[in-house]
Amino acid sequence: MATSIRLRRICAVAAVAGGAYFTVLSDPSIASSDRGVGGSSFTAIKQRIVDPFAAVPSRAVQESALMGSSSVNPLDILVVGGGATGCGVALDAATRGLRVGLVEREDFSSGTSSRSTKLIHGGVRYLEKAVFNLDYGQLKLVFHALEERKQVIDNAPHLCHALPCMTPCFNWFDVIYYWMGLKMYDLVAGRRLLHLSRYYSAQESVELFPTLARKGKDRSLKGTVVYYDGQMNDSRLNVALACTAALAGAAVLNHAEVVSFLRDEGTGRIIGARIRDNISGKEFDTYAKVVVNAAGPFCDSVRKMADKEAKPIICPSSGVHIVLPDYYSPEGMGLIVPKTKDGRVVFMLPWLGRTVAGTTDSNTSITMLPEPHEDEIEFILDAISDYLNVKVRCTDVLSAWSGIRPLAMDPNAKSTESISRDHVVCEDFPGLVTITGGKWTTYRSMAEDAVDAAIESGKLSPTNKCITYNLQLVGADGWDPASFTILAQQYVRMKRSYGGKVVPGVMDTCSKAFIT
Repeated sequence: MATSIRLRRICAVAAVAGGAYFTVLSDPSIASSDRGVGGSSFTAIKQRIVDPFAAVPSRAVQESALMGSSSVNPLDILVVGGGATGCGVALDAATRGLRVGLVEREDFSSGTSSRSTKLIHGGVRYLEKAVFNLDYGQLKLVFHALEERKQVIDNAPHLCHALPCMTPCFNWFDVIYYWMGLKMYDLVAGRRLLHLSRYYSAQESVELFPTLARKGKDRSLKGTVVYYDGQMNDSRLNVALACTAALAGAAVLNHAEVVSFLRDEGTGRIIGARIRDNISGKEFDTYAKVVVNAAGPFCDSVRKMADKEAKPIICPSSGVHIVLPDYYSPEGMGLIVPKTKDGRVVFMLPWLGRTVAGTTDSNTSITMLPEPHEDEIEFILDAISDYLNVKVRCTDVLSAWSGIRPLAMDPNAKSTESISRDHVVCEDFPGLVTITGGKWTTYRSMAEDAVDAAIESGKLSPTNKCITYNLQLVGADGWDPASFTILAQQYVRMKRSYGGKVVPGVMDTCSKAFIT
């Protein structure tokens, strides 16, 4: 029995780590009346999440729960947007015992949340700005992001890990400068430090990163400083958030679009939304005491549904990445280009047997399917070519993508001279709380702030305080780096026990997830 539960738990890890969707992990036996009922204790919620036999309800059950709300019995919170922030809000609210629904126009993590640099980081650049500009706000941003970085890794160890990043130094001043800067980064991280940064000689650096150039134009490598940040599988982490929120009691539905808001005739307050199922085409009303707008780059379009005169708060920025063959970077070691021609930072990181390089930071327009421009790809190739001893060719680019960062301007701010990289929470229309800005690393605290604002707006009564700080996502409980080995051994052993045949059911699913 213990072995069976162990295997089921490992299979759950495989399913989430493999990007499983709700149609795969569905259980029609869970009645819609059990969805988002609220009032559950922390212990009961956690048991549902870690239960190896628990399954995410089917799409039909999720939709039924959303349709079941009414003006007399509304949801506490309806979340618009199924990216990292939206799913984080749904999870936070559901684990507080609130009745929660979430709708996503496309698919979970189909937008910006799947087009990141795959890093969970505190922000080395922000620390540099904080020191040289004596900017306490930037320093607070780094402190906060480093704290959240450790929690993301601890709460989803099956989808995140520490990654060393190498910073090349071509003169002795750079060695001292980057060594001191990255030691300060370690110091700011404090007890949440992943690993200590350290200096490597030129010879040691080339052994660790064979494609690193030892000599360039009028310069020679003096060494490198290696520091640690986190790396994640962003789209699968987003799906894990959605699955965990569903197991915690939220009703989450993808391919469901908000077409208009419902209003109270007397006060004009938003009390829900008209939703269209983009698969079946049918429309239905979902009532909620508060609507949380977490639509990322599309936050302004959602706000304009409530008020056509709403001033934009999004300043979109294009982040382009390219995928290169694996020989550009060794497995388990990234490279940071600290000084590009226009002052940007470019990363080159190992990723699923390939190399990801990026990113850019340029103004863009908001579109459903942003495409990388040729000049942005050329910029990345030029940036990394100065640091490599291999010829960087355009023909080596296997693919490229562009994501839109929803950089936020606070609508209540008196000045817009600078755009903060922090997040903004505002309620500029009664009943509609907007959360935007920020970054992947801080999604959890962003969600916490948004739910706090929603509770205040709707005068809600949660049964729990925020518990997501130490809440592991589905698939994390019982996970171990050796899970693959354990599963492979169990597979071989049970296959022999059944005369060479694959055991049907659980083992067949596991074998497909890990062996093939």
